Order: sequence, then structure tokens, then C-alpha cells
Amino acid sequence: MPLYKTINHSSQTTVLVWQIEESEEELKQGIYLTQKSYDRLQSMQSDSHRKGFLSVRQLLKIMGYGDKDLFYTPDGKPHLIDGKKISITHSFDFSAIIVSKHTVGIDIEKNREKILKIGSRFMDHEVEFIDQKDSIKFHTVVWAAKESLYKIHPDGGLLFKKHLPIEKFCIKDRSTRGWIHKDSYYEVYDLYFTFIKDFTLVYAVND
Repeated sequence: MPLYKTINHSSQTTVLVWQIEESEEELKQGIYLTQKSYDRLQSMQSDSHRKGFLSVRQLLKIMGYGDKDLFYTPDGKPHLIDGKKISITHSFDFSAIIVSKHTVGIDIEKNREKILKIGSRFMDHEVEFIDQKDSIKFHTVVWAAKESLYKIHPDGGLLFKKHLPIEKFCIKDRSTRGWIHKDSYYEVYDLYFTFIKDFTLVYAVND
């Protein structure tokens, strides 16, 4: 299946989601990789990672970009040559990108029971408003929200539990807010989440 979902958040921010059902050869169709990207693809041992890598290039193509328009800075963050902001995510059978004029972050995670065992590692005050009826989804939203914010911070070194607080929310709200708060760095972002099959998609935007 090609493009699975488009979220037109605003005239300046778009989210694209791809469900990966193709073979690696099918995902290569219609895209051109730079030598650097080709070498990176060849070095990937995991079939899932290679397909995720290629599906992201297909999403870029839909947005009017080629592989040559994407580059990474030494901190590992992706950028577009035209100055627009981009964030990328991949998990199992789904990949997604968000492209915007504003600072953005995105994450997609599979809803799995094992996240309940590690909640205390990444949640602080958030444990006070867990919805026990949707505990797995709640934990996954919080994790993906913090992951989205983590991707935004320029220097890394963040602790999910300490530096990335998430505002109280209900699953039905489909939105909340979160902060990146470390030392003198303090920014607030709107967070939006949706559920795609048994996955949770969260994106952060400051517009």
C-alpha cells in the first residue's frame, strides 16, 4: 500500500504516513538515491530498517522532494535544503514524516503491553492522570510525545522523565501540550495524536 494517511494540520504543516507492504525492490521504484544514501542503505542489516528508509524517500517524493534535498547535521537531525523543517519516524510497518515552516517533531509507536513495565522510567507527574481503561494507549501517547519533543531539542542530553513534561490529557482529546525544559532552554509545543490500527502517532508543532 502506498500513502496510507495525510494530515493537513495547516497550510504550513503536513503529515504523511506510509504503510509498508511492498518489497524492497518495489519501494525503490521511482526514487533516486545519492551515493551517500545508497551506501547507508547497503549498510543496514535489518530488512525493516531498509524498507523504512526507502518508504521515507517515497514520502519525500510525494511532498515534491528528492533524496538529494534531505541532509543530516552532525547531531543526527534531518533537514531540507529549502529551509523547511522536517521530522521522520519509522516503526515496524509504518513510516511517517512531518514537513513544516515551523519547528516540528514526530514519532510513531506500536501499542504494546510491555510499555507498562517501563512507565516509571519516562513518566513523572503524568502517572497522576493515567486513564486505566486505556493504559497502554496512554503510556504510548506519553512516550511518543516525549520522543517527538526530544527530536526537536538541538543539543540532546535530555531525560524523558525530567526534561519533557506533558500536560494532562484524555485519550479522546487527541491533543495536549508538552515542554522542553532543560537549564535555560524552555519551549512549549502543541502535541497532536491519532491512532492508526494498533499504532500511535504523535507530532509536536510550535506554530
